Amino acid sequence: MGKIKTHKASAKRFSVTGSGKVKHYHSQHRHNLGLKDAKRKRFLRGSSYLSPAMTANIKALIQK
Repeated sequence: MGKIKTHKASAKRFSVTGSGKVKHYHSQHRHNLGLKDAKRKRFLRGSSYLSPAMTANIKALIQK
């Protein structure tokens, strides 16, 4: 049986931390920024962690 390939689109968007959490950056921060208020843009700037329910799915996609 062959090796399982990494899903490259997911690998570019998610990263696994040392403790096993999956980190990602927020969407909706590329264009139409004039319509969004400053508080929303400030929130979207940072990163956050996936919920435990989604972590297993993404880890399966980006396995090394």
